[in-house]
Amino acid sequence: MVLLNLKEHVGAAAVEDPISPLEDPIPPTEDPIPSSFLMVCSLYCWTCSWWILQNPQTRAQVDSLVAAGRHDELRSRLCSRMSFGTAGLRAPMGAGFNRINDLTVIQSTQGLCSYLFRYFTDFSSRGVVIGFDTRGQEESGCSSERLAKLSAAVMLSRDVPVHLLSTFVPTPYVPYAVKKLGAAAGVMITASHNPKEDNGYKVYWCNGAQIASPHDKEILRCIEEQLEPWSASCWDEELVQRCSLRTDPLSHINSCYMDELTSLCFHRELNRRCPLKFVHSSFHGVGHVFVQQAFQNFGFPPPIPVPEQKDPDPNFSTVRCPNPEEGESVLELSLLLAQREDAGIVMATDPDADRLAVAEKCGWKVFSGNELAALLGWWMFFNWKEAHPDPADTRSVYMLATTVSSKILQAFARIEGFNFEETLPGFKWIGNRMHELAKTGNSVIFAFEESIGFLCGSMVPEKDGVSSAAVVAEMAAYLHSKNLSLNQQLHNIYQTYGFHISKTSYVVCKDPPTIQRIFTRIRNFDGEGSYPKTCGGIRIVHVRDVTTGYDSSQPDLRSVLPVSRSSQMITFTLQNGVVATLRTSGTEPKIKYYTEFCAAPGERSEGLEAELQKVTFALVDEFLEPERNNLIRRSV
Repeated sequence: MVLLNLKEHVGAAAVEDPISPLEDPIPPTEDPIPSSFLMVCSLYCWTCSWWILQNPQTRAQVDSLVAAGRHDELRSRLCSRMSFGTAGLRAPMGAGFNRINDLTVIQSTQGLCSYLFRYFTDFSSRGVVIGFDTRGQEESGCSSERLAKLSAAVMLSRDVPVHLLSTFVPTPYVPYAVKKLGAAAGVMITASHNPKEDNGYKVYWCNGAQIASPHDKEILRCIEEQLEPWSASCWDEELVQRCSLRTDPLSHINSCYMDELTSLCFHRELNRRCPLKFVHSSFHGVGHVFVQQAFQNFGFPPPIPVPEQKDPDPNFSTVRCPNPEEGESVLELSLLLAQREDAGIVMATDPDADRLAVAEKCGWKVFSGNELAALLGWWMFFNWKEAHPDPADTRSVYMLATTVSSKILQAFARIEGFNFEETLPGFKWIGNRMHELAKTGNSVIFAFEESIGFLCGSMVPEKDGVSSAAVVAEMAAYLHSKNLSLNQQLHNIYQTYGFHISKTSYVVCKDPPTIQRIFTRIRNFDGEGSYPKTCGGIRIVHVRDVTTGYDSSQPDLRSVLPVSRSSQMITFTLQNGVVATLRTSGTEPKIKYYTEFCAAPGERSEGLEAELQKVTFALVDEFLEPERNNLIRRSV
């Protein structure tokens, strides 16, 4: 992290260390750094004075910034700290308190360890699970594997058992292992589909779900109480090789996962005879080996891998961004391979294999997350109903979706009689709700978020691209045996349950004050405390603001969903039936927007797409004002 030698750059006479003033004062430089910045540096050196030489690569980063006079950049790195968001900690790798690096990961693990000791009386026997993906950054010396080993070292230094998975794994393997091993918590070092510069620190609770309030706030408090590394052992990444408290459960966990995955396989014999060919890309991440195993577990031959993308590469060399949600523009190599191999289905998992993109050869239709969820929701209930013919059994069956996702599962539930619930955005809300429902004897057979995150069954309370890939393959094989494509079946679903046409995209904004100004304007659009009354000339009939807890559709004007003041999210229901939402991303500098037209069963689809497009354009132009606010529109 920050490794600033003030003697070298500004002179010790300019900075008074609160603990032990630097020796051998030298005259200040000709161009002294502002005193406010020197105070920050002094505070930093006091906090980590004994550690200054631990990581020469991050020291070199700060030396370079100081030499270049980039004081604002240094102040940004030293004066703010990461906080837990939708996906735990996520930030660029490099030097600074607001970056992912050796020190901030050690500090985060110390805080987590302290909190777990306070919360669990048996923490010393339960221990933690730690996993990592394939990310790395040469210039800062940060790699997911190194950061995972440092996290393990912190726990081992306090005699806590650590189940450290010995090689890179899909993110859902960590929560799965937490539940399977009865661990108190889990840590996954990953930034999922973020740009190559980023990494992250994702924390799972003992129930296998991502941490939620109040645990996130309490862990942050514990981090801030003890910022200085406990001992030299915390920096010893080789400790995992010689400490008897470290175990490697990977072989056992993988075997259990693949065995349990067979509970989602309903037509193995049909799969073995399926003539369809599948192509899979792991986007330079962890997914290749695990998806191959999952396919074989379902009776399929392994999918054809995209050779340029099957091996780990932290630079994601062949894609402009490592997010398969971006669609055809990042699936180019997969689609070209499918053409050459005459494959009918293309699948892509993101770098940590918790998301899944699917395309079908019919002019290459790339399914949106909402469309794929309609197919998977239909498929999971179709097979569940085959095994449970008694309609009364549906009373204990649930499907879940985040509130910005399609309402198609709600339409299923109305007709089929099972239960449907919405949660706030983020799979942590779905995972924790699954846990609550299970305690009362209910089961979740499918859950999703529109950003191509799916969970079939309830093996693990987290989105899972590996299991979803195998399930999609079986669904495609079954439909092929009925002379149907995935796209044809999607239209059959819409004919039965009503057309659900949606648009999802984003604008980039890297300036938090601008984001705050945009949403403040929306909340005072027609005067103080008055939300917009129209969008694209269409009357807005209801407004829900989860950030403030307001919902005009409720008798008490209070949102049914929990208030979430840490992010911005406002939903508009229009007179024509369109539901539109604006929200900030919890993991990236984006304002996301979602619109959906939900037609009644039997209603014709003509004109719906054009009307939705009109509302979507108006939502962005009237409420976000991209040009005025210097927002960067998504490039496709």
